[in-house]
Amino acid sequence: MASRAEYIPGPAFGARAEIDGERWTLVLVRELRHPPARVWEAITDPEHLRQWAPFDADRNLNAEGAAVELTWTGTGRASEATVTRAEAPTLLEIGDMRWELEPLGTGTRLTLWHMIGGRYVTWGAAGWHICFEVLDRMLAGAPIGRIAGGDAMKFGFTRLVEEYTREFGLENPSKEKS
Repeated sequence: MASRAEYIPGPAFGARAEIDGERWTLVLVRELRHPPARVWEAITDPEHLRQWAPFDADRNLNAEGAAVELTWTGTGRASEATVTRAEAPTLLEIGDMRWELEPLGTGTRLTLWHMIGGRYVTWGAAGWHICFEVLDRMLAGAPIGRIAGGDAMKFGFTRLVEEYTREFGLENPSKEKS
């Protein structure tokens, strides 16, 4: 396996931007080689989240109705959210994110819907792209450590933003309405 220093993200794929008036939703789909129960643990357990996700959670996300504080990596920005649905190991809704896990052979099809401002949709796609690749490596037993926030700039983030900008048919994401 490649080390963190050798990591280069793969090309942009499996994402789209859904636009409903002023509301933008980033949708990313990934097929992971790991069963839903393992993926569920990785997206709900704070210790696992610290290894791959773009945020830290102050408590486990697997309890419906739980209030949780999410702190976004590199920004220090914290926000309060509520786990509105936690149906292990298939569905998690928290704040502006919805995670759906579907069995796919011995693996999982993971779909993330993240409501995000239009001017940030391609940045979100690039960031989540890197995070999901780090997640897959962590689950495979070859962790390279979280790559999020400003750290992602060292690992192909700008190239991915450009690729997702083209994939979504946007000219310049910073000029889109938020």
